[in-house]
Amino acid sequence: MVIVGFFFLIKGADFLVESASSIAKKLDVSELVIGLTIVSLGTSAPEMVVNAISALKGHDDVVYGNIIGSNIFNLYLILGVAGLVYPLSVRGNTVWREIPFSLGISIFLFLLVNDKLVWGNDYNMSGAFDGIFLLCLFVVFIVYIAFNLRTDKDKNELLDEHQIKIYSLKRTILMMVGGIAGLAIGGNLVVNNAIFIAHKFEVSEKLIGLTIISAGTSLPELATTVVAAIKKKSDIAVGNVLGSNILNISLILGISSLIRPLEYNPAFNTDMYILFAGTLLLFFFMFTLHTKKLDRWEAFIFVMSFIGYMVFLFIRK
Repeated sequence: MVIVGFFFLIKGADFLVESASSIAKKLDVSELVIGLTIVSLGTSAPEMVVNAISALKGHDDVVYGNIIGSNIFNLYLILGVAGLVYPLSVRGNTVWREIPFSLGISIFLFLLVNDKLVWGNDYNMSGAFDGIFLLCLFVVFIVYIAFNLRTDKDKNELLDEHQIKIYSLKRTILMMVGGIAGLAIGGNLVVNNAIFIAHKFEVSEKLIGLTIISAGTSLPELATTVVAAIKKKSDIAVGNVLGSNILNISLILGISSLIRPLEYNPAFNTDMYILFAGTLLLFFFMFTLHTKKLDRWEAFIFVMSFIGYMVFLFIRK
């Protein structure tokens, strides 16, 4: 049922993106705007729905596990696999702005949720104020991306990856309703059955969030990044991973914190350190062997590190 849930989530997101893009195109909205909003957020829809449902049902460990686990999955496995497919060249802007931004927002999250450790409070919590601040960072990132797309014609290749089709009104409505229904059904199936698995095998919801749920909700990013690597569009591959990691924290955790205050389990700090290490390692790899390139051996290190991390998770439980 978890697998069925992921199928509904991903197809629901696809239908919603296609129908919303069709409406936007009919209204003569520019492809740049469509790409920045509807299309770029489409791959984040599974994480967003799963986290919203988990927050409403009080499964805080699943919320944080999904965000942190997805970012580790994106960085170590997806970028690693893409780099094995084809060595990934990285632009100067990505090296000096987007990688540091991704690291910075991860460190900011660490400081935000560790209220006991950092601020000396009685409990660790991400509340409405934190959510609003994270959403402000999301707006800053979107403005940055919009500026870069407008000033760099090559980066507009990102928009070419999504061919916008215009459908009839009836079909558009059906696709939109079906997409929303798919996300709702899939989200509930994933959360309810993942929690059942956790209880059945007597493992923590934290572990389930870091593994099954984070891997499943990252499938759209995996598909997009590997296809970009196969087509030798390495800048899109790297940008997709970094952008997804930034959106997961700023947008998805921001919205989740507004739904309900989320208690943070400090056991996640170890996973946060692993996320920091991966981002720093990516930055370091930009200056080894071939400058501004993730070579195959470096990608292999990422993949092996991810396998080691999975082993560590199941030993730790």
